[in-house]
Amino acid sequence: MRLVLVGPPGAGKGTQAEFIAAHLAVPKISTGDIFRANVSQGTPLGVEAKRYMDAGQLVPDEVTINMVRDRLAEPDAGDGFLLDGFPRTVPQASALDKLLADLGTALDLVMELVVDDDEVIRRLSGRRTCRGCGKIWHVEFDPTSKENICDRCGSELFQRDDDKAETIGNRLVEYADKTAPLVDFYGAQGKLVGIDATGPVEDVTVRAIDALRSYGG
Repeated sequence: MRLVLVGPPGAGKGTQAEFIAAHLAVPKISTGDIFRANVSQGTPLGVEAKRYMDAGQLVPDEVTINMVRDRLAEPDAGDGFLLDGFPRTVPQASALDKLLADLGTALDLVMELVVDDDEVIRRLSGRRTCRGCGKIWHVEFDPTSKENICDRCGSELFQRDDDKAETIGNRLVEYADKTAPLVDFYGAQGKLVGIDATGPVEDVTVRAIDALRSYGG
């Protein structure tokens, strides 16, 4: 199965992507992983991408899409894949459709993890990161035994800028503007299924896999 996972920040895409990819026995492919691999290996695309990143600029779609093309052409993606974090915009989605057509295939399904803004803010603003070992805790869902002290290594916890309410609000506005239109794009193709992403991780995974089974996954 060839699957794309979409949803707002804090919807749990990374976590669910791992479980779903394992269920389908296909590689989980994230643009973050692709960027890191290309940059660390010094590929021509990686060198080009790093030039933009070092300048604090967004990597152009053309570079990202070419990286995705190279990754999807690898043997382990021949029988299917799960894309997490790409596409993020309708132009990228159109480019992905063309890319897959060139490879003689197409997406089977796009799964949207549905969660409201208040829940996103609750999830992300409660995260605390350890300055020592980097473990992420949560003041509500996974608290430490002593406030702001890591149970693992005893170092101080802090709140990343990305996890502050104002920043989260800006990220949600950007998502609504750029990524949410993918829902209409794929809905018009008849490839979209929405999953309630609230509640325990295990419950969300069960809903996702039940939906996949309905589509033969």
